[in-house]
Amino acid sequence: MPVQVKVEYWYPRYRELARVVTQEFPEAEVSGFVGRQGSFEIELNGQVVFSKLETSGFPYEDDIMDVIQKAHDGKPFEKITKSQPPCVIL
Repeated sequence: MPVQVKVEYWYPRYRELARVVTQEFPEAEVSGFVGRQGSFEIELNGQVVFSKLETSGFPYEDDIMDVIQKAHDGKPFEKITKSQPPCVIL
């Protein structure tokens, strides 16, 4: 069964994430929808693996790809709790 990645987003970073995921995992089912303001929530096979609303930042690409790789390999995976700060324009 292909990995299912679902992204709730407010920012256009979803498109870049979808491109990177499908490039590495062509069989992955990646979908996204505009959600709550300030959100960037990622579900993997129905389980929340990252929440910008909780961490106040964006995920590191390597962390997301590691979690997806584990799911792809049928291994257990954990929620990502570290994040990079959002871009702030002063």
